[in-house]
Amino acid sequence: MTPFVDGWDMAEVLGEGAYGEVRLLVNRETQENLAVKIIDLRRAVVDNAAESIRKEICIMKMLRDPLFIQFYGCRTEGHLQYLFLEYASGGELFDRIEPDVGMKQSQARTFFQQLIAGVEFLHNKGITHRDLKPENILLDQNDNLKITDFGLSTVFCHRGQERKLSKCCGTPPYVSPEVLSGEEYYAQPADVWSCGVILVAMLAGELPWNRPDEECKEFCDYCTKKSLNLSPWNKISNWPLSLLRRILQRVPGDRFTIQQIKRHRWFTKRSTTVSSHLLSSPSTPVLKRHCSSLTPETTLDTSVKFVDPARIPASQPEPQNRQSLMTELMTLRVVHVSSTTSSEQERANAPSFSQPARAEYWLLPSQISSTPGQSQTLFQRLVKRMTRFRTSCGVKETMLLTKSALEKLGCLVKRATADEVVASVSDRTKRDLVFRITFFPLDGDEVLVDLRRSKGDGLEFKRYFVKISQLLKEIILKVI
Repeated sequence: MTPFVDGWDMAEVLGEGAYGEVRLLVNRETQENLAVKIIDLRRAVVDNAAESIRKEICIMKMLRDPLFIQFYGCRTEGHLQYLFLEYASGGELFDRIEPDVGMKQSQARTFFQQLIAGVEFLHNKGITHRDLKPENILLDQNDNLKITDFGLSTVFCHRGQERKLSKCCGTPPYVSPEVLSGEEYYAQPADVWSCGVILVAMLAGELPWNRPDEECKEFCDYCTKKSLNLSPWNKISNWPLSLLRRILQRVPGDRFTIQQIKRHRWFTKRSTTVSSHLLSSPSTPVLKRHCSSLTPETTLDTSVKFVDPARIPASQPEPQNRQSLMTELMTLRVVHVSSTTSSEQERANAPSFSQPARAEYWLLPSQISSTPGQSQTLFQRLVKRMTRFRTSCGVKETMLLTKSALEKLGCLVKRATADEVVASVSDRTKRDLVFRITFFPLDGDEVLVDLRRSKGDGLEFKRYFVKISQLLKEIILKVI
């Protein structure tokens, strides 16, 4: 295959955005993994986004904490800019949310505790995220939360001087009422509101409203307390519901602060487990940082139980090698960035649906053993994503039946490559949803079908995945 740079191969698309995509980079010799965000500067110029990209890079450089995706460096070649980032093998948070169900309350609390710790760290740096949602929260191999995507972030406080913000930005279901109002607003309460909506999604498997304004009946009913016996609120038990009622206060001044959230009884409840690497995080000052004498079972005064993660896996660069790896990536010339679109116009108007140049890179370890030669089965080595299934009737028949199922669901289906299709539909919230389906032949007639969201809400995408799986249940061997 054609390498990205000598010794590094570009594998699957991990995510897409307005100006490009995020791809997985694999070191051919060591199997070390990195993510690379590829920005098409021509598209960014059209939207005057160059300043936002520069700001995003500056902010990521400030976030040296395990609760954030780490920034390793950047380079520009021609009209493409490459940002080298930490690879989070655990996938996106929305993948762990079962549509209309949510997740276990204990797991939701763990993620929420980590999210609040991350947002507190941001605010202590004078930074606001402004687009917090499950799609912008990734997980590592130990299911520790990592906040990402700082394209809408900005500095709201510098040298103790706080300023109000005026830009209306974010994703409508998650933004606060004051952001939508078009008036100036304070940054910290707005981020806290988004955290509350994320918690609703984790506990109930659905969003409480399409947007928090007067035109949304669900939001108006919530404000007048008419909806507390209805979904999603009737799915949430009393203690987390009491916290949510204090977070999702319409008036920013009445809203819980992060310090008040951290003192709430549900938030501080025992049995939460997080990785011990958070012990060194400056975002959690209540935790003892010098804790070499602690055992994995030690319980601190925060009532948080820590598990000791394995050593840094081979899927991430070892600290002593990271500098040389990044020097290599940022000095060697980029040889090739693959794309399956047929024209510049197509690339400008649609996400790139590039197939990995070698199919086995879809089967990269989500946690490569540090022991050379240790065997792993095929499906233990999949990059973690919970929207895949195996079928038993060959690629051609699987593709035909999948296309038929998509059309029954009202999707517009287009062939992208010989083994990929792209589906688009207007979801139940009337927003565009676009996802890609790739078909990989396995042994015999078995096929791995991989669905990945390109645009739209993560929970709506999961709902369509469930519907597709139900329509294809006769040929599905296993949902992965």
